[in-house]
Order: sequence, then C-alpha cells, then structure tokens
Amino acid sequence: MNNDFSSPQRQSLIGVLIMFADTLQSAIRALFPILIVWIIKIDQMNKIYLTIGIVAVFLLVAVIAYLKYINFTFYLDEENEEFVIKRGIINKSRLGIPLDKIQQVNINQSFLQKIIGVHALEVDTAGTAQKEVTIKAITHDLAQSLKSRLLEGIKTTSDNSEVETESHNTAVKHAFIQISLLSLFKTGITSNYVRSFGILLAFFITMFQYIEDFIKYAEIEDDPLDNYLRTDVILKFIMFIILAIMAMVIVVNLGRTILKFFNFRITKQNDSLLLSHGLLNTKNTIIKPEKVQIVTVGRNYFQKKLDILDIKIRQASSQDANNHENKKSAIEIPGCNTVEKDMLLKFLLHEIPQEGIVLKPNIRKILMQSIKFLITPLAAYFLLANYTFTELKEYILFLPVYILFISLIIYFGFRNSRLFVSNEFIIKQGGAWDVDKDYIAPHKIHAISVHQYFWHKGSDIGILNLYTAGGKISFGLADYTKLKQFVNYWLYQVETTNKNWM
Repeated sequence: MNNDFSSPQRQSLIGVLIMFADTLQSAIRALFPILIVWIIKIDQMNKIYLTIGIVAVFLLVAVIAYLKYINFTFYLDEENEEFVIKRGIINKSRLGIPLDKIQQVNINQSFLQKIIGVHALEVDTAGTAQKEVTIKAITHDLAQSLKSRLLEGIKTTSDNSEVETESHNTAVKHAFIQISLLSLFKTGITSNYVRSFGILLAFFITMFQYIEDFIKYAEIEDDPLDNYLRTDVILKFIMFIILAIMAMVIVVNLGRTILKFFNFRITKQNDSLLLSHGLLNTKNTIIKPEKVQIVTVGRNYFQKKLDILDIKIRQASSQDANNHENKKSAIEIPGCNTVEKDMLLKFLLHEIPQEGIVLKPNIRKILMQSIKFLITPLAAYFLLANYTFTELKEYILFLPVYILFISLIIYFGFRNSRLFVSNEFIIKQGGAWDVDKDYIAPHKIHAISVHQYFWHKGSDIGILNLYTAGGKISFGLADYTKLKQFVNYWLYQVETTNKNWM
C-alpha cells in the first residue's frame, strides 16, 4: 500500500474514542481526591446537582478529546528530512524529528484499540527520556507503511521510490522463533519468585497492621485477636501466609506471563527481527543487531531443569543509561530453550560468545554485603525495638527467617559472581537465585570507570563500571590491578576497531 505522507493528515476518526478515554483517565487522576469525597458523602449530596456535575465533566472531556483530534496532524517533510507533528489545543506546538535520529518505531495495540480496530505508533529518538511522540489511532496498513518510511532514515526521490516500495512489499519474512504456550506456562511458574513474594508478603503484613489499627481506633475494649494470638497460632498463621503467598506468586506470575507474552512470535525480516506478542494488548517491536547494546540471558534452578531461559535485550535508548527504568524497558523474550537462545545470540551478536579469562570477586564482597544487609538492619531493629518502638519486639520471630534468607542470598550471589573476558566479548555473570549473564562487545562501550575507596587500597580491590547506550554494567569487588589491565585493553580495542557502536 503506497501512502503519501507529504501532506498533513489526521488520525482515524474513530480515534476520538481513544482521545476521550485518555482524557477521561487524566481527569480522574487529577480529580481523584474530590471523587473520594463525593463517594463518601454521596448520600448527603443533591442528586440533581451531582448528575449535572458528572454530565458536565463528560461533556468537557468530550470537547477536549475532539480538539486534540482536530489539532493533531503528522506528515513527512521530504525537503528537510523530518517527521513533523503538530499538536495542542490552546498552546500549539510543532515537533520536527530528523529521520536519521529515529532509533525505534513500534506499533502497539491496547485492548480498547483492538476493539475499535486501530493501532498506536510510537517514535523514539535519542533526544529525550520518553517516547518522542505517539500516534494513538491509525489503521494497521497506514501504521506499517509509516513505520517503514520512518525507519528508512533517508530522503526518497520520485525516481527510486517505486524501487524501494517494491523492495518493501516483497521483503521476505522468515519465521524465526515462536514461543509455545507450554513454554510460557513453564516460565510463568518458575520466574520472579523473590520480587512477587516480597510484594505479597508486604501486602499481607500491611493488611494485618490495618486490622490492628482499626480495632485500636474503634475503641473496642476486648481485642478479638488477643484470644487467638498465641505462639503456636502465630507460627501456624505465618506458615499459612507463606504457603498462600507462594501459591499467589505462581498464579500472578503465570497470569502476567500469558497475558503479556501470549502468541510470542519472532520473525526474521531482512537484517532485523520483528517481535509480536500479547493477549489483550498487542505489542510489536523491531530489533536491529547493530543497535543492540547488551544481551542478558538468565535462568534459575527450575528453569535449568526445564531447559528454558529468559532473554532481555537492551538497545540504544533515549533513556538515561544509569536509570533503573532503562532496565525495566528492556525487550523481553521468555521461555527460550538452549537451541533458540544460541540462534538469537548468533543473530544479534554474530557469534556465540565464549567465556575466556575469568575474574572472581574478592572475599571482602561477602563482608561488605553482610554489613549492608545483615549487621546494619539488625542493629537498627534492636535499637528501635529497645528504645523507640517497643512494639517491634512482636516481630522478633521473623528474624531467624530473615537472617537465613539474606545469608543464602549473599553466599550464592558471591559464588555466582564472575567476569569473563575474551577478545570479542565481555560477559558479566551474577545473581543468587536467578543467574544472569550480560553479554557486551567492547566496541559498544561509551565510557569506563574503575575506582576504589581508600579502605580498598590495602587489599588492592576495586569496582568496574562499563557504560553503553543501553545501560551500565558493574562488577566488584575484584582485583584492582587486573581490572586496570582489562580497562587498558578495552580502550585499545575501542580506539582501533572499525566497528560502530550502532
């Protein structure tokens, strides 16, 4: 389908519904405190005025949504090689994105967009910490055509446009990898244990505390819980809560994995990979090997037995490389087996990385982490429990569990921590339960820092940081002399290589 993007055009007319939903959501968030008051005092309010107020809000939201639709246009400025977006209601703006600065173009579809039959197109550049612009309601054919034009990154003339269009239309798409529902099921029941367990445990503890506070402030003389809170009952309750949380962790992870990654397909298109997945919200992402900065392969004990791995890919991103959000936005490929993992690594990195020379952390890493995660928290707990908040003594039963859990995390984290260095790749391994391997090619490095604190000098240990356009990799506490030797070698590689970082 040949579309002319040289003249300004609007989104699909039915996209007004998307604008309405987004505007209504923003209004609800802004008026949330007022809405809570209305809900609490709804019996005391005049129903006529309340109805008029609700209708007025909906009408105002509808008018704003329509104005957003009318004033939002986009087109390609062929002369200046820019993608131009005009938007705004009162304060109107013109955003021009140079085509050669566009890093990523994704086509997504939320549940509402799927119902009304439109797609969203997101354009990302290296200029800001979020998506540069999102076109929220266009047809699939128009989105695909616009995406293809934006990713070309060059000016097309009338002489060669037909050739390029024909090349695009006849581009062969090869089925590369498809993640089965069984693989997603295995991933769902074997991943994100620690994070989900911690969140749910905090939720149960918080709810229990709310119940205690309610009984206290309701001035109930005889606390009904006092008749049941004996030591044996508390232990049984703790065991029940832990088992319930473990069951909920499996259910939540399984549901999240299937909803997010359902029908996960990887299609090979020319020199790129096209990823598509999602049950309710459909997401499409393009991966270009030259833009890949860091590839992370992770698995835990259960996943190893089931021969599945989780892969995360970090491309050149507009986000801060040190920002935690950048790691969260990594492209995930769940449930790959060993053969599929090797296929992906070979395609993205052009070869399967070999481990090479190994560098292990110093034993002081265990000491430092013990001080940070064991000694300091326990000292703070006992000080607060004895002198400030005496009610904290009630939770002393949890201390042995905490000490055992943290000790295991520290030990296995130290045992799995490794840095492998070869001529072509740097591999950083780490993790206690989920063991991850980060793969990075030296020519992708933007900056290197290696430092040591004054108390590390006697032991000759230090900390290494490798910075790329896709994030940061850190390794410590390791032999400082060897780290400096590696740094000099990597800097030499960066200066002498003919390869580009993207």
